Amino acid sequence: MTIARRAAAEFIGTGWLVFGGCGSAVLAAAFPHLGIGFVGVALAFGLTVLTMAYAIGHISGCHLNPAVTVGLWTGGRIPAGDVLPYIAAQVLGGITGASILYLIASGGPGFDVHAGFASNGYGDHSPGGYPLLSAATCEVVMTFMFLIIILGSTHHGAPKGFAPLAIGLGLTLIHLVSIPVTNTSVNPARSTAPALFAGGWALSQLWLFWVAPIAGAVLAGLVSRWLEGDSKAA
Repeated sequence: MTIARRAAAEFIGTGWLVFGGCGSAVLAAAFPHLGIGFVGVALAFGLTVLTMAYAIGHISGCHLNPAVTVGLWTGGRIPAGDVLPYIAAQVLGGITGASILYLIASGGPGFDVHAGFASNGYGDHSPGGYPLLSAATCEVVMTFMFLIIILGSTHHGAPKGFAPLAIGLGLTLIHLVSIPVTNTSVNPARSTAPALFAGGWALSQLWLFWVAPIAGAVLAGLVSRWLEGDSKAA
């Protein structure tokens, strides 16, 4: 499969993740009387990854996330030459998904993109008011565990055909724990896309949601290689 086709798959998949996950938060989380709440948003993010894993996993591996790409490279699963094309496609796909969401949401009464637009934040912009240290710790640990799930479930020794379920449910669990802390990133492309629309504080805090997820992913890649030892990945 050419890098152009694989990057295109990442573009489409990440657009779906941002549109579906952030869209559930912007459009449905607090919808009058029928809001889906944190649980619904967590499930929406998990479902976007689950559905795309089956749809494009055979094309690109369905990373949908710069941290996942870096973690898989660190873990020895992908070549270095894939990293930058994948990340570029993911960020552009996320922005496209956020653009479609903005086009829809801006037609609603009382919509204010500067209220957050599902952006990630800490301190005054954390849903639960958690400070920088709590937010950074949460993002590093959650991304670390997400990559451990991905690397383990896609190993050649893991049960076949179940990786998308483990990864999608893992992301759901991560959101259930961490939405109150940071609104849950674990994905720099997911964080970048809404922040570009919200501007202001969302852009000024965006650095954390690149640094912490990638740090957690690198650590997971190194730990996974040590755990697997001489075992070869799929």
